[in-house]
Amino acid sequence: MKTLFISISLSFFTFLLNAQSDSSTTEMGTTITVSVPCKSNEGNVLVGLYNESTFLKAAPIMSSSAEIIDGKATATFKNVAPGNYGISLFQDKNSNKRMDFDTNGMPTEPYGVSNNSMSYGPPMWKDAKFEVSDQPIEMEIRM
Repeated sequence: MKTLFISISLSFFTFLLNAQSDSSTTEMGTTITVSVPCKSNEGNVLVGLYNESTFLKAAPIMSSSAEIIDGKATATFKNVAPGNYGISLFQDKNSNKRMDFDTNGMPTEPYGVSNNSMSYGPPMWKDAKFEVSDQPIEMEIRM
């Protein structure tokens, strides 16, 4: 009986230790908060967080849809691992969840990228990238 009690006690304490170690690993990384001033309250702002291999080529690593309130949208990415990232966003005025272009290939909806790097042609990774460490990041991206 004593052996059974010790076995049950050890199993219970092992379970508690594993539960505590699992909860401490769920909050890895840092938080990135992006604020976006908007000229109108139409639609939402769709925000994507990319690494170098996915920047403007594939689906974002993380994405968010931010409601525009009083001319400002705010998106937050949590538990972002350290590394280099870039953000691309646009105001989805017609709520079709994609960026619209005219017949010449020019965007018809406002857009922006991290570091507010706006040049002729598509945004470049080297201009949009920023480094994430263990400190929270707050940035404003203009469209």
